[in-house]
Amino acid sequence: MTTSNEEVTVEIFKAGDGMNYPEQGQTVAIHYTACFLKDDGTCVEFDSTRHRKPFKFNLFSEQVIPGLCLGVSQLSIGEQGKITIPSSLAFGDKGLPALVPKNADLTFMVELLGFK
Repeated sequence: MTTSNEEVTVEIFKAGDGMNYPEQGQTVAIHYTACFLKDDGTCVEFDSTRHRKPFKFNLFSEQVIPGLCLGVSQLSIGEQGKITIPSSLAFGDKGLPALVPKNADLTFMVELLGFK
């Protein structure tokens, strides 16, 4: 299943419980692998939590890029998917120096572990 929200696309690989979705202000815990998309469509990894603790953040509280919040809010507990984020909802024309070029679209492979 693929859904879209304000240009953010979520493609589900493993369904979650389908009932419990995080809401604004809740703390979510995710595992992710992040990459930026090059012009030729290849994905260059720049960060991952797969070999460390899950990443926790408050949803829609400006702790992370807006596109990640929009994508994670569409996942239910246990769900795994690919979130594609346009540069305008990521790091935009500034990029992330030494990691992500300017105007790069991002892809996050995400698993929603929980929220409270």
